[in-house]
Amino acid sequence: MIFANPTYLYLLLLLIPLIGWYIWKLRKSQASLQIPSTTVFDLPAAHSYKVYLRHVPFVLRMAAIAFLIIVLARPQSTNSWQNTSTEGIDIMMVMDVSTSMLAEDLKPNRLEASKDVAAAFINGRPNDNIGLVVFAGESFTQCPLTTDHAILLNLFKNIQCNMIADGTAIGMGLANAVSRIKDSQAISKVIILLTDGMNNRGEIAPVTAAEIAQTFGVRVYTVGVGRKGNAPYPFQTPRGIVYQDVAADIDEPTLIEIANRTGGQYFRAENNQALKSIYEEIDQLEKTKISVQEYSKKQEKYKNWALVVFALLLIEIVLRNTLLRNIP
Repeated sequence: MIFANPTYLYLLLLLIPLIGWYIWKLRKSQASLQIPSTTVFDLPAAHSYKVYLRHVPFVLRMAAIAFLIIVLARPQSTNSWQNTSTEGIDIMMVMDVSTSMLAEDLKPNRLEASKDVAAAFINGRPNDNIGLVVFAGESFTQCPLTTDHAILLNLFKNIQCNMIADGTAIGMGLANAVSRIKDSQAISKVIILLTDGMNNRGEIAPVTAAEIAQTFGVRVYTVGVGRKGNAPYPFQTPRGIVYQDVAADIDEPTLIEIANRTGGQYFRAENNQALKSIYEEIDQLEKTKISVQEYSKKQEKYKNWALVVFALLLIEIVLRNTLLRNIP
């Protein structure tokens, strides 16, 4: 048997002072009577059964408290077997933060939609090391590989356009992610690269960065975000925000080549649901890479203990008010 909340079992230590208090109270409650002689008390006296049972209510109360603490600790039975050889998976997420990500063919815009879906992806992989690289005209690491996903998600919230020089340096973003993950000891090393444009900045070409990733055994999944054709884009003017249609210009051939060279896949997300489905598919693809066979079944057992607590309290109440009732 195991416990879901084993720390509650420390409350059993409270029984020690309760028992000590009962013994002290019992001694203090003994009456004293001064008499000239004890001869009359030398004869054996017949004791009532109540004398022997007078401590039963207290014992029942202590047992009820002990079992109640066990209920709080949530006892569980487990029946499990496993034949596992788990592989750690390290994932670097590479996200385009160029101003074109403000286009609103995805809602509320490409950047916010990408952040929301990526956050859900991170929450679904609690045991993986995950990091984040952002790029526009240049690239930097927003978060190195970590299992502290709370910090990673907080850093995700701070991502916005115009945080670095504008442009689309796909090669720099990919090369930066490779440098962060190449020394990983994980058996499976993955990069998810999301962009909505064509490489037009940076000193490293995207295909060159893909060759580097291939050298270090890094698999790259590329995601082109934005619908085909024109997309509404907000322009700030003296009169306020004005929307104009701009062409979605994604370099799909390069993204496909990056994925093919590294053993990954290319995906196109033209709306929010498609983007969500892409991350779900990547999630399943990578889970199939882990060789794990595991079975575990837990059953809650606290209900039986709760019934015991109820029965003990009921018996105590009945005894205190019938056979062992104290008369003032």
